[in-house]
Amino acid sequence: MDNNEDFIPLNFTEKSNEKMLESSKGFYDDLNKRRSVREFSDGEVDIDVIKNIVLAAGTAPSGAHKQPWSFCVVQNNDIKSKIREAAEKEEYENYHGRMSEEWLADLEKFKTDHIKPFLEIAPYLIIVFKQAYNEDGSQRGRNYYVNESVGIAVGMLLAAINNAGLVALTHTPSPMNFLAEILERPKNERAYLLIPVGYPAEGCEVPDLERKTLEEICKIY
Repeated sequence: MDNNEDFIPLNFTEKSNEKMLESSKGFYDDLNKRRSVREFSDGEVDIDVIKNIVLAAGTAPSGAHKQPWSFCVVQNNDIKSKIREAAEKEEYENYHGRMSEEWLADLEKFKTDHIKPFLEIAPYLIIVFKQAYNEDGSQRGRNYYVNESVGIAVGMLLAAINNAGLVALTHTPSPMNFLAEILERPKNERAYLLIPVGYPAEGCEVPDLERKTLEEICKIY
């Protein structure tokens, strides 16, 4: 490749096949323990851990490297209470008219309803916003593959949360316009996901579910 002042050498360390197998299996085994949790402890978590988790998510690839995401970390109890109140209002409407009978039936195994105490109990709420476009005050800049880019970043965020030894829930009290209002976000941002983060409550239980097998999710050609 020709020398280009806009490029730098790739920082890459090659692993042996044995090491790759060991590393990939260990990473899978760790992530396979990850579960969505709705019963949180209010135990304190060092904010620097959360900052590192967000930094990890920020390494995600994005269309034209626009990085069209914002991660709002809420630890203030008053703000968490406002978010819970607004979220439960939307969720009540969802469970009492917006959701189809099929959707409600699919949710029965999770024993959920519109009451969401974890929004106040979890020490942190990470609200992910997608940036529909860039705005620097003078003009709009186009972002590319916004949903795909933010989706990848969220996946890396969840992996980083699990790697840190914490639990999380991907919560979508749709519509989520209230989040931008409460947090006073700029008009180019749209709420993408609400993620409580912390430790599981003592005696926490999760549904007895099975993940699809490799054969069900992968076809090798």
